[in-house]
Amino acid sequence: MRPLFALIKREFTAYFLSPVAYVTLAVFLLVTGHLFYLVLTGLTKPGSSGIEYPMQALLGDEKFWLVFLFIPPLLTMRLLAEERGTGTLESLLTSPIRDWQVVAGKFIGAGLFYVVLWLPTLAYLPILTDMRTPEWNPQTWTFGIDPSPVLTSYLGVLLAGGMFLGIGLFVSSLVKSQLVAAMISMVVSLVFVLAAFWRPDLDTGSLTYRLVYFISVPEHFRRDFSRGIVDTRHLILYASITLFTLFLTVRSLESRRLRA
Repeated sequence: MRPLFALIKREFTAYFLSPVAYVTLAVFLLVTGHLFYLVLTGLTKPGSSGIEYPMQALLGDEKFWLVFLFIPPLLTMRLLAEERGTGTLESLLTSPIRDWQVVAGKFIGAGLFYVVLWLPTLAYLPILTDMRTPEWNPQTWTFGIDPSPVLTSYLGVLLAGGMFLGIGLFVSSLVKSQLVAAMISMVVSLVFVLAAFWRPDLDTGSLTYRLVYFISVPEHFRRDFSRGIVDTRHLILYASITLFTLFLTVRSLESRRLRA
């Protein structure tokens, strides 16, 4: 397992040497910061004009998903496409490391940096949950707003992020150009966010309607995760696509090894 950990460390630290990663982090924090400002404004409004579910206003907003659509492809476009373009992939495949370890190392490395993107947003939680210390017991914390939507929302962004990273990693294994890998990943990922921008006027009981909203990740957050609800159908969707794309990536490397 030592080669795997070494590869994870290499891939994770490589992000901090790339200007693309810093630009991605800056844009992500700028957008989430703007949305947090809007949520904060809504929380201070009285009556029905206020916000009932802060995480719904934060993660159910179309502007968030419009930016999020670009993040996983930017994080994964270099993972294998760069190796193929520079010719270092052959050296990696001939080293004493298995194909699944290569895929796992690159996926985990990208996943760790994806987590880093979200760490600064933890600073929003005391306000989003109205966290406070009661005067009668200053050593404890109470929440004026139910914290369960925050927990389920972060669970959702981690699992959904893993799915999009898996898609990007698989696409990166098929092409040599990082730009092409990013563009194809965005197009494929668009399938899972399309309903957030295109809401067809369909019968809510029809099969097409259920299928469209079953694969629409933004709708999962708007309806469920941001309201403290965990629907196992969403979890199965994310996990199955993640595992399937990682499996396809391993097979892609195996076929390349055989051709070599």
